[in-house]
Amino acid sequence: MKEQLAKIRAEALSAFEGVKDAAALDELRVKYLGKKGELTSLLKQMGRLSAEERPAMGQLANEVRAALEGALEGASKKMEAAAMELRLKAEAVDVTIPGKAVQVGRRHPMNTALDEIKELNAGEGHPSRDWSDTFYFDQDSRVMLRSQTSPMQVRAMDSMELPIRIIAPGRVYRKDEVDATHSPMFHQVEGMVIDKGVTMADLKGTLNLLAEQLFGAGTVTRFRPHHFPFTEPSCEMDVQCHKCGGAGCPTCKGEGWIELLGAGMIHPRVLEMAGIDPEVWSGWAFGMGLERTALRRFKIFDLRLIFENDMRFLEQF
Repeated sequence: MKEQLAKIRAEALSAFEGVKDAAALDELRVKYLGKKGELTSLLKQMGRLSAEERPAMGQLANEVRAALEGALEGASKKMEAAAMELRLKAEAVDVTIPGKAVQVGRRHPMNTALDEIKELNAGEGHPSRDWSDTFYFDQDSRVMLRSQTSPMQVRAMDSMELPIRIIAPGRVYRKDEVDATHSPMFHQVEGMVIDKGVTMADLKGTLNLLAEQLFGAGTVTRFRPHHFPFTEPSCEMDVQCHKCGGAGCPTCKGEGWIELLGAGMIHPRVLEMAGIDPEVWSGWAFGMGLERTALRRFKIFDLRLIFENDMRFLEQF
């Protein structure tokens, strides 16, 4: 067996030294080191040796295997180096050849128009502001009853250290007609978070958790795109109607859903106005109707019952 090992070693090393391409190298690997290769087949005969011969033959066999594997690796690296050299020569750039002039493009008119639209803000007197009109004390007064609790965001930004996490309950007034889910006077709870790395995913996760904590596990919600002047992107969150379970009824006006709150990511310009760097900090805010929360929480079918102060109604809670 010693002579056979020496013969395999000499033949294999010579073959690895003279191999020319990767395919031939792989054939040699299989021939000598594969599962059915010459060295592997020879090693399977170790069991025929006596107990005294096995240690010496085992050590010699390991040395032969190590030599063959080293030669295989050396031949592979040699081929890789040769291939890289050929590639470098083939892809060489002649710097003496005159270069080609680079044409500088211009912005497409569609992109220019789109950028200008993105920069627009709703100016004073813009029709989009009509929905937030509210009540004034008199025609000449500059004092009005607030239509949302959003001003508390600015107050918090001006007076608190970053990061900021607040809620701000308060009464608000709007020109809404009285019905089962609307009133010209109601209450909101404003919430705001400003921190590093805050995203829309954080907002949705918080609001879904809030809905489950208030109304129970498995509460069904939906988010709809919306427009609010101070957030971008903006959304509204609805909860499935507690009376009809989404089928449609007078309480939800046949829609199966009841709007609970408006929310969105705080607009970078709002942060800049408060002296907060929007490249470092981000945040979200929401304004939640307290009455609609109570409707869903206690399964009340008509908002007007909350304000009528009927003891027969109030004593139930």
